[in-house]
This record gives sequence, structure tokens and C-alpha cells, in this order.
Amino acid sequence: MTGRRVLITGLSTYWGGRLAQSLERDPDTEVIVGVSPGDPTCELTRTEYVRVGTQHALLARIVQAARIDTVIDTRLIVDSIMASGREAHENNVIGTMNILAACGGPGSPVRKVVFKSSAHYYGCERDDPAYFTEDMRRPHPPRTPIEQDIVEAERAVAAFAQRNPEKTVTVLRFANGLGPDLTTTHARLLSLPAVPAILGFDPRYQFIAEDDIHGVLDHAARNDLPGAYNAAADGVLALSEIASLLGRPLAPVLPPWGTGAAAAILGRAGVKLPPEVLQQLRYGRGLDNRRLKAAGYRFGATTRETVQAFAEHQRVRGLRAGDGERYRYEREVEEFLRWSPAVRGDDGLGLGRLSRDQLAELARALEALPEPRPARLAPRGAGEEDSSGTLRTGSPSSSGGAADAELAADP
Repeated sequence: MTGRRVLITGLSTYWGGRLAQSLERDPDTEVIVGVSPGDPTCELTRTEYVRVGTQHALLARIVQAARIDTVIDTRLIVDSIMASGREAHENNVIGTMNILAACGGPGSPVRKVVFKSSAHYYGCERDDPAYFTEDMRRPHPPRTPIEQDIVEAERAVAAFAQRNPEKTVTVLRFANGLGPDLTTTHARLLSLPAVPAILGFDPRYQFIAEDDIHGVLDHAARNDLPGAYNAAADGVLALSEIASLLGRPLAPVLPPWGTGAAAAILGRAGVKLPPEVLQQLRYGRGLDNRRLKAAGYRFGATTRETVQAFAEHQRVRGLRAGDGERYRYEREVEEFLRWSPAVRGDDGLGLGRLSRDQLAELARALEALPEPRPARLAPRGAGEEDSSGTLRTGSPSSSGGAADAELAADP
């Protein structure tokens, strides 16, 4: 068996589930194991789900037992309204360290680690370059807790790569994602009747379509991409251009001074603006994506096309609200669909799911097994006396004792 054996952390996240669905369609991926403290949020056919957090001892046991060679970490929290500061730090920093510990050590089968990071690594400041390249360091210390967490997490990943030069370690710094199935602060802001802005600022924005996010993760899983890569679509748009494409007015309701206090007032009205988003609404950010494109990835949509697709979804959202019920994970149903003979048919061993190469490997393994030795039975009715004068035969039932010593020793 030479197929890829993948462990996805954060299977319950949107990205983890979509990545698992993509890898399930890959015939070169032999095993997919997903771990998460929460249930999966999308339907999966051959991904094995284990309800576990980021305890490194448990993850190490899974990695060793399943002989995992590729670990893809999709758990990173990049929106501070999704969790408290303490929860985000536990997930982003402590959780990353635990996962890296499970991937290392003597005898570890892991040869590739892919870490889903964020463009928040670079921050947003007034003197930022037009486009950040992967070789650039932050021009200023992190301003927000989320930025601090991401910097610490990437520092841990870099240290792991230095300690394990034989492993391929990939860091993917994603721009803001935008799509109909995404629930982010920017998606909420761009769905308002008017797009809020800071008076006197028209920042540059760069988005990546949701299909490209799991596409980039899938590309990193299939190819060896050592180092850091910016994942952002081609082109940037000013916030005023985004509002125009969405058919909404730009509303500069936030003052340039005391922005945090004004954002707190908006938060009580239901419009929550975390500190990292306020920084981006002031200065914006751009990423250079040439290294990822040189590594073979082709983006499916530009920043403008991503915003236009989001605008189209907003226009028809009311018409599609009742199209179908969202997927909900039910353990008993999933186990029935995977393992019941009624569903799997007569192929109780599951041989029908094996590829031709896997069947050939199984045949070679069976041929390599040693031939069993034939049992040597005494002729019917024949017997002999032992030293005590008791008649001993080849049948254990004749005296209620054990069978012939030579027969009992045979396999």
C-alpha cells in the first residue's frame, strides 16, 4: 500500500471538511483521518472521524497507529469574535505546539506538515509595502491578540521545521476569504445595507474565493511545498470599489480618532468589529502570490470575480433560503452507512473498495504466507499404551483429555 495517508486536524471547520471531501476524490489518497472536538459539518464518505482535541499524546497514538505521513492543520482561529481571547490562544498557540509534538519524535511516520495560517501574520500599518512577500518580516510588533497568536504559532512551526529537516513543512498565509458559505466578520459587513468605513480612509482589499482556499490546501497536500506561501487572489480593490460592485453605498460612520469606542457602540447595535478588522478598515493589505503560482497552483477567481460572485449570491439569497436542509452529523447513521452489510452488499471484506494495485499487493502478501503443516492424526481405532498402561488414541473425546501431543503442537 503506497497511497497517501492523511490526518486533518479541525475536521469540524468548514475548511477541514471541504479539504476532506476533495481528498476523498483522490485515488492516490489511501487513508483520511479527521480529528476535531466537534462533529463534522459536511457529508463524508471514507474519512474516518475521531472526536479528539489537541492532546498530543492521543494524537501521537493516532499518527503511529494509522501510519500517517501527511498532517494538515486547519484549526487556526483568525476572527476574534469567534472565540474569547483565552480560547483563541489555547487553540492557536498551545494547540499548534501539541500537534507539532505529535508529528515529531523518533520513529514518527510523518513526512509532511501543512499549517493553515493567515495574512494577519503581516498586520496592517500605514507604512506597509504595496504587497507583502513571504520573505518579509513584520514591520511592527503585533497590535492585536489574534496577530500575536498567529506570530507565535508560526514561530513554533518554524522551530519544528528546523528540528526536522527531513520533513516538508508548509505554511499557507491566506488572505480574507469570501464566499456564500463563509461566516466571517467581513462577510457580515459586506452583507449590510451600507458598507461601514472609517472617515478619510479607503483601504485596499484582497480576497480569496472559498473554492480556492480548499484548493490551495489540497495542492499543498499533493505536492511538496517547503516554506511559506501567500494564498491570495490576483488583484486588489479599494473598499469603495467593493461597495460599488455590491451595489451598496459606502458609509464612513467610524471616526478616524476614537475608532474603537465608536466600534463598541456599533457592537451594541449588532455590528461587531474586532480590532484586527478595524486595522484593516484603516490601512488595508496586499499579498504577493507569485511564489504559490510558481509552485503550480492556478487560482480559479480574481479578487474582483470573488466579490462579484458574492454580490450575485446576495441578490438571490432569499430565493435559495429553502433549497435544502444543512448537513448534520449523526454517528449511528454514519456507522450504518459505512459498515452495514445491507449497504455494503455481499462483499463483507470490503475487497470491492480496493484498487487494482491494492488487490495485487494483497495477493502478494497472501502468497508470502508460510504453508500450514498438515495435522498428523492417528489411524481410526489405533492406539498405544503409555507408561501408566492407559490407552492413548488420536481422539481427545475418548478419554476427556487433550488431543495427541503432536497434533496439539501443530498450528
